[in-house]
Amino acid sequence: MLLSAALLAIVAVTAAAVGDRLLGNPWSASGSPADGSPWGGSPVVESPAAPAPPGVLPREEGAAVGEADGILPEGTTPADDHLPGVAGLDAALLDALREAAADAADDGVTFTVASGWRSRAYQDQLLREAVAEHGSEEEAARWVASADTSAHVSGDAVDIGPAAAREWLSGHGAAYGLCQVYGNEPWHYELRPEAVGHRCPRMYADPTEDPRLQD
Repeated sequence: MLLSAALLAIVAVTAAAVGDRLLGNPWSASGSPADGSPWGGSPVVESPAAPAPPGVLPREEGAAVGEADGILPEGTTPADDHLPGVAGLDAALLDALREAAADAADDGVTFTVASGWRSRAYQDQLLREAVAEHGSEEEAARWVASADTSAHVSGDAVDIGPAAAREWLSGHGAAYGLCQVYGNEPWHYELRPEAVGHRCPRMYADPTEDPRLQD
């Protein structure tokens, strides 16, 4: 009797498992999604990966935009070159930024990097979000450039925080060649070596006035 009961139990479990597959049940007998994903749904597919800058590992094809695309955790500093968003910056820009950050620290001011190098996929996502927020591509262009023209994608721009750091740079940045480029973006800095010993060039009101960003 015991043997017969055991055989009947095995048959019942096997039939249930086969039935789940036939009915398309995403959950396995263990209570976990059959495909191994945490919620049993299909993974979100983002735009294809862009070539990574030197020293930055490329993102996997189909992966969601993340740290490998330049997204930075809160509190990132210019010294955090283990992060792609910092490591992908132009070397001369990063050197100037670190020199300025060291001198600012002597004045009790700490630099953080809100955004640095970005992948094309990340920039595309930011542009889509700006269009949704501002209601049109024309208005969004005042705040976010395309992946083809963005200085972040090329590693030539960095967004600095907090407000105390931006205030420090407004008074001292030219000495390092670090210049605010757009009047509506006090956080956006780029390297202008010709400003050393002189002054930063006149700012554009917003990116739509920048001839470099015209497609």
